[in-house]
Amino acid sequence: MKNIRVLCVLVCMFLLGGCARGKVPEGNSDYIYYINADGTSLVKEDYTIQGGSLEEKIENMLEALQAETDSIDCKSAYPQNVHINEWRLKDSDLEIDFEETYQEMNTTEELLLRAATVQSLVQITGVDYVRFSIDGEPLTDGDNNEVGYMSRDTFVGNTGSSLHSYQDGNIRLFFANKSGDKLIEEEVNVRYNSNMSVEKLIVEQLLKGPSVDSAYPTIASGTKILGVAVKDGICYVNFDEGFLNPAYNVSPQVTIYSVVNSIVEGGMTSQVQILINGEASVKYQGNISLEKPFERNLEIIEKEEKD
Repeated sequence: MKNIRVLCVLVCMFLLGGCARGKVPEGNSDYIYYINADGTSLVKEDYTIQGGSLEEKIENMLEALQAETDSIDCKSAYPQNVHINEWRLKDSDLEIDFEETYQEMNTTEELLLRAATVQSLVQITGVDYVRFSIDGEPLTDGDNNEVGYMSRDTFVGNTGSSLHSYQDGNIRLFFANKSGDKLIEEEVNVRYNSNMSVEKLIVEQLLKGPSVDSAYPTIASGTKILGVAVKDGICYVNFDEGFLNPAYNVSPQVTIYSVVNSIVEGGMTSQVQILINGEASVKYQGNISLEKPFERNLEIIEKEEKD
């Protein structure tokens, strides 16, 4: 995203040093992530990934993450009352289901546990994405939106950055023109938590609708975002069934490419896959198949009249 500047750092800095032996040697790519003694920061320690099979490596890493440490300088990011029900791996996507006590953590504890777990596990070859659930229900954020799949890029990983840093930025969104048959562009200034992906930020802003009188909403009011994830150059946007309802007097193509063009313009992907309740085998408004990812469509953007 362009024109971004960090506004403030609140708490929870990543301290990328060892917790018992001083600085972690450079060149060792295998670590396990703990938190400092105060429970405010992530630290990392040398760790040898153990196990023969992929499943054994995951199980051993999860056990190590939850175990108490021998150090007085760092400790497990897992409170004693937080336990894992089960985990399952599908392709390279790891899903971890927690007991209900997960929800008893405060915001800082939850963010640090999530970051420690994801950063540790994605080092294992064969694990690219991690998703959390609580007693079978997907983990949601403060706005009740599904957190979705997390990767090594989900969390700020450089020294001096914060889990709670906020940024200012400008994003270009595409809404409907008055006739509902073309897209028009609106540049929006936003302030957002740096842990949110740009793609998710864009979709949330599209749901809020335009702020200028010349543009019209493209997504039906009340539509919920179930998840936004990026994988292999494709952004997967999972809406609930509310997305299938028409918005204003907008053509189906305008709604689809409002989402696609906005994400491709401001995000890091070249294609967008739209899902409805996790399913792609859907026809939008009866005539647009959602089975395959969409690429940006420049022809549907209204051209500015020249003087």
